[in-house]
Amino acid sequence: MTSTPVIDVERLNLNYGDFHAVKDLSFQVAKGELYALLGTNGAGKTSTLETVEGHRTATSGTVRVFGQSPRDRRAVRPRMGIMLQESGFSPDLTVKESVRLIGSLSQRRDRVERVLSIVDLTHKAGTQVSQLSGGEKRRLDFATAVYGNPELIFLDEPTTGLDIQSRDALWDAVEKLREDGSTIVLTTHYLEEAQQRADRIGLMHQGAFHQEGTVAELTRTLPAAIRFFLPATAPALPLRAKRESDGKVLVETFCLQKDLHLLLGWAHANAVELRELEAGPTRLDDVFRAIGSA
Repeated sequence: MTSTPVIDVERLNLNYGDFHAVKDLSFQVAKGELYALLGTNGAGKTSTLETVEGHRTATSGTVRVFGQSPRDRRAVRPRMGIMLQESGFSPDLTVKESVRLIGSLSQRRDRVERVLSIVDLTHKAGTQVSQLSGGEKRRLDFATAVYGNPELIFLDEPTTGLDIQSRDALWDAVEKLREDGSTIVLTTHYLEEAQQRADRIGLMHQGAFHQEGTVAELTRTLPAAIRFFLPATAPALPLRAKRESDGKVLVETFCLQKDLHLLLGWAHANAVELRELEAGPTRLDDVFRAIGSA
């Protein structure tokens, strides 16, 4: 990664009348990074992305993409691909015509046949958009976003409506783009995708970052969990624990390996079976849920 960020946002503020949607938000995205921007409902995520993409003007603050204002479409737009939640393709155009149109508008060069093959729509090239299924339309959205291998790609809920095979194929294509040097900004409600794919995550709440960092940095803010069923006749546990609504015992710990070793040693010494034992670090969705209870 280079020292010059692809995206540089400094003290971004966005107001809608008296409503302060984004508050002094600052972050950077490095070349080649997959950065996930996540947020609770009404967190300001969409407004932030629209400003970075050049669709909205900031109330105050500075936004730079490739060192330029994203409003400078001539300088920035040919280097950027955007996959929106809803594309708005003309229903009367064919798949091939839609890809060719977006390619000409973006001023990027590519072969339509190559792009359609990436998303397995070659056999649908002559089909009108109105005749596509929901999943096929999402694959067309992705095709138009990656036409010409842009340096920066925004993926807004990219796998919504896709079956497992199509999801896997899309992520394979994203990895290939990253290998070729593209930078990816992801938004998704599938938190497991962000946990598996993102280099860093910006987690927004009420217009600002609640947290930002790698998955490991975010999940370390909450304890790991050990869960199991315990026989009623078992002696007292060697660790502080509580019983959950389903009857399982929960041990929360910031020292997972040490406490799991202690628990297993206790179980062995007392001939206690820890049924359905599971242990692991906090997941990203736990961090997300914790925002509302903070």
